[in-house]
Amino acid sequence: MAKRIAVRPKAGTLSPKYATNYDADVPSSLEYPRVPLHALLDDAAESYPNSTATIFFNAKRSYASLLKDTKRFSAGLRALGVKKGDRVAIDLPNCPQFLIAFFGALRIGAVVVPCNPLYTPPELRLQLADAGAETIVVLSRVYPVVKAAREGTKIRNIIVTNIKDEMPPVLRALFTLAKEKKEGHRQAFEGDPGAIAFDKVLTLNGDDSAADVGADEVALLQYTGGTTGTSKGAMLSHRALVANTLQCKAWFGRAMRDGEDAVMAVMPLFHVYGLTTVMNFAVLSGAAMILEPQLDLEHVLKDTQAHKPKLFHGAPRIYNAIINSPLAKKYDLRSVVACISGSAPLMIETARRFKELTGGNLVEGYGLTEASPVTHCNPVFDTTKNRIGTIGLPFPDTESRVVDLETGERDVAPGEAGELVIRGPQLMDGYYNKPEETAQTLRNGWLYTGDIATIDADGYVAIVDRKKEMIIVSGYNVYPREVEEALARHPAVLEGAAIGVPHPIKGEEVKAFVVLKPGQTATADDLIAFCREQLAPFKVPKAIEFREALPKTLIGKVLRRQLAEEDKKKRATAA
Repeated sequence: MAKRIAVRPKAGTLSPKYATNYDADVPSSLEYPRVPLHALLDDAAESYPNSTATIFFNAKRSYASLLKDTKRFSAGLRALGVKKGDRVAIDLPNCPQFLIAFFGALRIGAVVVPCNPLYTPPELRLQLADAGAETIVVLSRVYPVVKAAREGTKIRNIIVTNIKDEMPPVLRALFTLAKEKKEGHRQAFEGDPGAIAFDKVLTLNGDDSAADVGADEVALLQYTGGTTGTSKGAMLSHRALVANTLQCKAWFGRAMRDGEDAVMAVMPLFHVYGLTTVMNFAVLSGAAMILEPQLDLEHVLKDTQAHKPKLFHGAPRIYNAIINSPLAKKYDLRSVVACISGSAPLMIETARRFKELTGGNLVEGYGLTEASPVTHCNPVFDTTKNRIGTIGLPFPDTESRVVDLETGERDVAPGEAGELVIRGPQLMDGYYNKPEETAQTLRNGWLYTGDIATIDADGYVAIVDRKKEMIIVSGYNVYPREVEEALARHPAVLEGAAIGVPHPIKGEEVKAFVVLKPGQTATADDLIAFCREQLAPFKVPKAIEFREALPKTLIGKVLRRQLAEEDKKKRATAA
């Protein structure tokens, strides 16, 4: 019988002074069993075989059913010639097939490469080629992208599935009819060498036993978002991912009754935030995942009312959409005990208004791909310990420092800005095939995040901005986030982004891009005057450009770099 993987406090190791500000039941140190990540699913199916694992368009799967098809998929992969150490790319939105493919690949010792289904052929080709992936699992509607991206990669197996395959029968028929009416036909993949249907893979004869996979072996090549440069594959071990899942469980698991409750899965599972804090956490807890393949706000609100999730992990753009939508008042959202915001800065105003609207505790956390990903979070249940505007405290067994920007070695004084560095059991092993970048990021056991932060005497960390996105005006540092916070306080502003633009004397000056709330009006002069009341003169935007929307990653992180590139091209054209 498999040993149940659970949070077990460990005494006598790390006892940080800031642990006194943890929620009362959160230990400062944990035991981390040396098991592969897929052992979480084995344990869940053994402990809660009849509990719901996934809810997808109201269709439910039990943990026993999920494990059964996971084993069948792993047998099918072996029949296709996939071996331990091979790369299996998963190019799917949130759906049961993602979990089956993910844990099925891990069971045979393969390395999973999650991919964004919105990638273009060139973007997908770069990732597949860099990872050396030979197998990819993809939706039928994305199949043409994979086919176009295949040249120049090692891809030999394309496993094709469809969203409707996991829908209830009536909805499946309606979905098929609507799709055929819209597209005229289903994209055919039969005849393409190496292409095979997902359901056929489940019927192939192969060995479904779990491979001998060590805790220190790589489980995931998780590619960084590339918002500040070239995307890189972070090598995340089974050990690191299990550790971070247990840390999450220790931090906010109190909101759940194991084997009974549900979590909202609107964050994409192909992103490490959704993968760890939603999928792996839910499997560890034997919880139901309410799988949302895309951000359809009304569908998310309906599912929240119908299936009553206790945890709702999201990004600021999701919470902003909720608080600014009249739909939110039509549905009962009171089942939610805690909401964790990550992947992008949570504006103070967003947290305040969300609390007023729902009553749920919305706290900000922090993580990055290179740390599996979570390293910090505000206490979830004791609201007196939640310091809005900070990312909270380091997780159990996680240390954080803020060091000077020049040498990266000297700890700065409390309240002084510097680079955030982190050490803990959840860190990556390095970037795949990139030793120089690895050496720059991992130094003497510390992960250099590239984020500028401050830390107070109690250990609470506040992110000031990205090191590479800092604006320097006449020698003074301006952090885009503080400009964006000021803009967000204006009643007409939905969201904003600040960048540095060239200035012949000052070096740079601040320019802001602003999206107004529906039905609201404001001029550039209005917003500049508003900022003057809140910011030092050198921080005030000298230009405002209004946009219908800001460019973002799929998880809601504003692409300031793209805005800067667009502005640069516009200036060059004007010149």
